[in-house]
Amino acid sequence: MSDYQYAVELNNLTKRYGDFTAVKEVSLQVPRGAIYGFLGPNGAGKTTTLRMILDIVKPTSGSLTVLGAPSAMDVRERIGYLPEEKGLYKKMKTWAVIAYFARLKGVGGKEAKQRAYELLERYGLKDFSDKKVETLSKGMGQKVQVLASIAHQPEFVILDEPFSGLDPSNQQVMEDVISDLNKAGSTIVFSTHVMSHAERICDRLLLIAKAEKIFDGTIPEAKAIIPKMVNLSGVDDPNKLRALPGVTSAESTDGLPGSYDVCMADDADPQQLLRDCFRDDIELTSFNYREPTLHDVFLHLVGEDAKVASFR
Repeated sequence: MSDYQYAVELNNLTKRYGDFTAVKEVSLQVPRGAIYGFLGPNGAGKTTTLRMILDIVKPTSGSLTVLGAPSAMDVRERIGYLPEEKGLYKKMKTWAVIAYFARLKGVGGKEAKQRAYELLERYGLKDFSDKKVETLSKGMGQKVQVLASIAHQPEFVILDEPFSGLDPSNQQVMEDVISDLNKAGSTIVFSTHVMSHAERICDRLLLIAKAEKIFDGTIPEAKAIIPKMVNLSGVDDPNKLRALPGVTSAESTDGLPGSYDVCMADDADPQQLLRDCFRDDIELTSFNYREPTLHDVFLHLVGEDAKVASFR
């Protein structure tokens, strides 16, 4: 295993198809050992970026490294990949499919078979080990393809839309697979347009829209982009709110009488705001504060274009 700090480094990576720009000058670094999410609407450039990382698609300009090498082809046996277009050999037995892909990555026959059975048992498919792939449900088949992509215990894993088409139960299994891989030392990059998955399991993330990077960092850093907002109802005088410590603005909520959206300073504490209201005899009928979500951040950064993304 070579010495490298970042599993992936992209420097102004661009891909154009004629006059159409699929990815525009994207730069980022994926730290070794991280779970890193590529988030954005369908068509934003996520898959094209992943394919450039894997050397499936050549960039128009820019440069990159993968596991310290100038091309993923130089380190391909150390990489696992689940493509967006998923498919399996339907007439093969389930265990045999997983073992086959492991052998393609250099794992011996006996060990490949053993790993296949172990993975199927660990992720709830033991009873289907000797069944043909064509007998599996869509969700089961997708899990098998994921297991086939990681059976060789890769150092670096790329999963393109791994949650697509899965029911909630299998989505949880997919999150468990990603978490287990990471605990075993793998760096994972996965793309999704469902913000909740990234919010639960990512260390860092890329937000991409219209082919351009709009954010790259940790989830707390992303959430810090959104000002702290509290909605208060029953207020007779908004100037009392505006005079409180930590309050930067107080504006009427859609013209509703007595209801105000209060914007707070970054270092302000919403609970202290509530205490200050009681102290200054500001009567309230409701006090509503919640932490911003990645959904909120994406809407804030992308605006109307974010409506094509999913936030379930």
